[in-house]
Amino acid sequence: MHRSAPRLSRILACAAVPVMLVAVGCSSDSGSDGKKNAGSSSSGTASSKPSEPTVEPAKFTDLPDPCTSIGKKTIEDLVPEAKKKGGTAGGSTDLSVRGSCSWNGLDDQGVKGSQYHWMDVGFTRFDSDQALGSGAKRATEDYGKQVTKTKAAEGAKKVAAEPAAGIGDEATLVTYGLSKTDEDFVYATVVARTGNVVVTLTYNGAGYAGAKTPSSSDIVKGAQKAAKEAIASVEKTAGSADASPAKGDAKTDAEDTKKDDADAKGDAGSKDSPKSKATPKS
Repeated sequence: MHRSAPRLSRILACAAVPVMLVAVGCSSDSGSDGKKNAGSSSSGTASSKPSEPTVEPAKFTDLPDPCTSIGKKTIEDLVPEAKKKGGTAGGSTDLSVRGSCSWNGLDDQGVKGSQYHWMDVGFTRFDSDQALGSGAKRATEDYGKQVTKTKAAEGAKKVAAEPAAGIGDEATLVTYGLSKTDEDFVYATVVARTGNVVVTLTYNGAGYAGAKTPSSSDIVKGAQKAAKEAIASVEKTAGSADASPAKGDAKTDAEDTKKDDADAKGDAGSKDSPKSKATPKS
């Protein structure tokens, strides 16, 4: 009995050794996994998604009053005996985005007949939008659409288009003839863009009761003169963003000022004769 006691102690001691080794091995594996997890977490933090580039802020944040965008003297010269010297404003739900004004008058020259003139100016402003692009880019796209639309005027004859230098950032002059109320009308439309604003100015005239039809050169000169004044009025608008916001704030600014920019409908020659009521198109 005495001999078996020491032997039993040795057996128990040997049996305890594997248990200790297993514990040590688990402790070692746990440390390795911890390091791996730590490395994985650090790697995930470093690979963050880059932010999207912001669009350029819109240059103009407001529009001028269309009916005061052209000087009184110019109105008197181009539309003598205008029915409303202050013009007739077109309908608009937001004048900071879209506006228009028109003038028409019949100048009675006695036995020489009468001279009729009609002029319309329209403004459309585009805000910068993260999804749609900068205001200038959107205005450039609309500028092209307005030129194409003008050239496709219903009933237009001898349509011609050419660049108009010195008017805004870019401008196109479109000229054509149109027969209405048994008279021949001469048309000149200037489509121009400055920054994020598109200006469309149409001027036409006709001779009544034996009066001569206005010369195309006179109509063109008048349209270009008025268009330059309209563009200048945009440049002078108090809403011009002289101090552009930081690029980081561009998205927020665009979202705050985002408005509907549905295309304005226009009619190149159905409501500008003395025998029909002149109604401006927005």
